[in-house]
Amino acid sequence: MLLRALPASRFWRAFALTLGRRDALQIASYVALSLGAALAGSIAAICLVPLVQPGSSSPFVGYDSVPMQALAFAVATGSFALMRWQVARLGADLVSRCGMNLRRMVHARLVDAPLGELADASSAEIANVLTYNIEILVQGFSALLQLAVIGLTTAVSLAFVFWVSPALLFITPVLVALGLFAARAYGREQSAVSRQYVADMTRLFWLSEDFPRRLRYVRSFERQSAEKAGYGAISARLGLGYRRQMELVAAGRLMLELAAAAGIAGMFVLAHRWHGIDSASLIAVSLLLGRLLPYLVSTRQSCQQLRSASPALELWQRHMRHRHDALPAVPARALAVGDVLAIGQLRLRAPLEALCVRHLVLSPGELTLISGDSGIGKSSLVDVLAGMLLPSEFTASIGDHPIDFDGYRALVRNGAYVSQSVRPWQHTVRDCLAWAAPAASDDTMLGVLEDVGLGRWLAASREGLDAPLYGSSSRLSGGELQRLMLAQVILRQPLLAVLDEATGALDAASELAVLAALKRHLPRSILVVVSHREGVAAMADQHLLIGRDLMAGVTRPASPSSSRAAAPSPGRGEGWGEGSP
Repeated sequence: MLLRALPASRFWRAFALTLGRRDALQIASYVALSLGAALAGSIAAICLVPLVQPGSSSPFVGYDSVPMQALAFAVATGSFALMRWQVARLGADLVSRCGMNLRRMVHARLVDAPLGELADASSAEIANVLTYNIEILVQGFSALLQLAVIGLTTAVSLAFVFWVSPALLFITPVLVALGLFAARAYGREQSAVSRQYVADMTRLFWLSEDFPRRLRYVRSFERQSAEKAGYGAISARLGLGYRRQMELVAAGRLMLELAAAAGIAGMFVLAHRWHGIDSASLIAVSLLLGRLLPYLVSTRQSCQQLRSASPALELWQRHMRHRHDALPAVPARALAVGDVLAIGQLRLRAPLEALCVRHLVLSPGELTLISGDSGIGKSSLVDVLAGMLLPSEFTASIGDHPIDFDGYRALVRNGAYVSQSVRPWQHTVRDCLAWAAPAASDDTMLGVLEDVGLGRWLAASREGLDAPLYGSSSRLSGGELQRLMLAQVILRQPLLAVLDEATGALDAASELAVLAALKRHLPRSILVVVSHREGVAAMADQHLLIGRDLMAGVTRPASPSSSRAAAPSPGRGEGWGEGSP
């Protein structure tokens, strides 16, 4: 029934993708040691026969001395415990690497996926598939390994039972009395490991929050490799934590089984010397069957874990089917001094194919405002302008030289894309700025922060550039976080800077001041700003307005110099009122 409802082969095929060739040998060792542990456990039970019934024959003990017979039992049981301990360690290592690779694989696929394929995935779903969902899959893989051990142990134990005696009279679990002792072992370390595991999982969820919007930002700064490396480091730490948790469980079981080996051996030595027992065969059968009782609980738990892992596997596989970014990787290019980029026609794909932009000239040092009603296609348009989304039609030229979309994408590859909902995810101000410009000096960072209006805040912070972004003593407001991200844009010095309502948390006067600072510090950058405020329209060099009929018109002010003069300086604090349409 279980195989019909939940084919285990699907899990093996998925998990096989995460394991390399060297893991095949480890899996073979895992199976071999599991078989050896099952044999050793059954042999240990048979070795009890001459201890409890003197004069009885045993195929495994050729001595009449009770101490030697007890030693043989202790060796067999100790071998069983040691092999089971090694099996658990091998399983923990396999499960740890499986979880680490599951995370890395799906994260790398999402980073490289076309934006269009992520349009229907919510941030919560992305965060789930990158965090908790993997934990469910790891539990499923662990359940498969456990079921393999259970199957081997059951088959070997039953074979020995029918060999010793066909009578299956009753089951005598021997190790239950020591369960509490094993459960309490290593309790403090297990608590510490679990707390760190939860902390790392929380950090991983934070890094995965709002992934589709943040992905545009990462790509525009060409920091995909840094994102993968940082994510991989946390994933590896989670893998180590998971492995240690399982090793602690295995160590507790080892103590249980070694204590049982010594206790049972001593008990039968004393029983033979002082009392004597004539039911050795029955006791051996009972021990053989009693070894299977704990596996009944394990089998139920493993089957439940497999059922729980089924939807997790489907979600993981769905996101693993994303294609690599359909836009080909191309080398970066640059505009020569005096060149402008003229887009003759740009039409979006369905369902916004009616939105078509014509005669849009993008010049370095100029600010292009894009405005229109909410949901009309502004973000999709700037995705195309940033080179991250394929248009259905595209013609452009630089001077007299036409370029296709691949050529256009080569030009705008050195870019910076900031949207309203993205917030810095680094720990400190320094980390945030160094992420955008690793070679920037402290003086450069301080100067840029002053230019975007964060100088007073930084001066009031005792930590300076090392101030934590989300600490209780230096918490930044939404507007200050946006200023910080615009400082990243200045440090980046992009050819194309796209600000998709990236100044919406600022008041109108501050927004104009920050945009004016961007224009001053980015004289060779094309600025594309999505905003609804009239003050931005007054300072823009050109205005692309998308009407309700999806017709896009491009206008330029009669006197560009007057519009630039209208932009306030960072210290004036004057401008349009908050919330202007």
